[in-house]
Amino acid sequence: MRPKLSLLSPDLIERIIDEGMQLLMDPGVRVHNEEALRLLEEAGAAVDRTTQVARIPEAIVRRALATAPPAFDLYSLDGEPVVHYGGDAVHFDPGSAGVAILDSATQTQRPPVTADFVRFIKLAEMLPQIDAQSTAMVCRDVPEEIGDLYRLYLVLSYSRKPIVTGAFRKDTFWVMRDLLAAVAGGEEALAARPIAIFDVCPSPPLLWSDLTCQNLIDCARSSIPAELVSMPLAGATAPVTLAGAVVQHTAECLSGVTICQLARPGAPIVWGGSPAAFDMREGTPPMGDVGTWMIDCAYAEVGKALNLPTHAYLGMSDAKVVDAQCGLESAGGTLLAALAGINMVSGAGMMDFESCLSYEKLVIDAEIIGMAKRLIAGIEAREDPIALTVMRRLGHRADYLAEPHTLRWFAKELYIASPVIDRGSLDSWERKGRKTAFDRARERAEQLVAAYRPAGLADDVRRELRRITVAAARGFGMDELPPLPEG
Repeated sequence: MRPKLSLLSPDLIERIIDEGMQLLMDPGVRVHNEEALRLLEEAGAAVDRTTQVARIPEAIVRRALATAPPAFDLYSLDGEPVVHYGGDAVHFDPGSAGVAILDSATQTQRPPVTADFVRFIKLAEMLPQIDAQSTAMVCRDVPEEIGDLYRLYLVLSYSRKPIVTGAFRKDTFWVMRDLLAAVAGGEEALAARPIAIFDVCPSPPLLWSDLTCQNLIDCARSSIPAELVSMPLAGATAPVTLAGAVVQHTAECLSGVTICQLARPGAPIVWGGSPAAFDMREGTPPMGDVGTWMIDCAYAEVGKALNLPTHAYLGMSDAKVVDAQCGLESAGGTLLAALAGINMVSGAGMMDFESCLSYEKLVIDAEIIGMAKRLIAGIEAREDPIALTVMRRLGHRADYLAEPHTLRWFAKELYIASPVIDRGSLDSWERKGRKTAFDRARERAEQLVAAYRPAGLADDVRRELRRITVAAARGFGMDELPPLPEG
């Protein structure tokens, strides 16, 4: 029996979906993209060109839901299906688009550069609990205009895992597609075995910008999976009630599914988001708040009821250093996401309101993820009878450590944590230098990065990636890219 979390009754789910559908008609959705407005109008939506508001009848949305795939896979760069979007499969990737890195030596934030991100990619590659890479950092040593494609270039150069990414511009999307196609073996191969998914973000409340809407359409027509990231802020840009915020999320995601399917029926699309419960005292969007966790898990239930793959930004903290708050917030979100059966959980390694990444937090989060995965694997009867045979053989002798039964099952039954988690005695801890969790995580990060081996890209593919990226950089005044670290 797999343990599961459920926050909504079937009746409440239906009411949320119904109200989401009604919002698409009144007040409708503002769409600042001409192509999307045309698609909606041709499908039968009422479009006001002056206000750019589209009123979308439920029948159009239902047709879109009928063509949206209930499941699909992301592939590694080796061509193997690694991430399954669908059902209750659960996977984890680091948080995306961080604008700061927590310096390991000073424990202060600073802008990341190429070397920082490459080290982070290597670390994520070496952590077995992390299922996919993300374009986690925005490097400040390249022009802002190529920040999105440059971070994808770096991940493709150093990783074999699937990638969660996103475009910052309409034109750079096509460069990013070319980078992915160069690695996948062409556009047809990329469509058949997608190696990346693009986040596309509606703006609360009920608005699509020209950029994100075009990215959504371009993903659909390129057969590249898209991940809706609706971000209602309960009490600020959305109703303060948790159910009300989920209604808004539902409406925004329904509009995204509709636009996607009108662009190309059958295009893979994910029901995802990054909402938060607004902190009235500080005026901040806390990602480690229990209300945020509940909104995310609830909207995932709605997505599952609509037979769509799911995503959420969870497992993050609002702490500024890797401390007790960081641990408790990251663990809470990670465990609930796993119990909710969310297909892709983004956020490992991320802190300070989705802005900063930390090597040490990523290492600690990997341990939390390992525990969460063990939790949802559940408890099963490994043998029949369950315990009678071994217990009768040993009787009242406490010799299980030497039993073949223990050797046979302990690795499957128990999550064996890395040395980051201290389970030794006080004397043992003192002999090892009284190290904190941060100290141990820093050491493990250094060990894993040192053990990294280069991604197996062919030389001609590596040259093509650099050629594409250099050509884009020259368009914005940068003739040479920063040198890449060895490996």
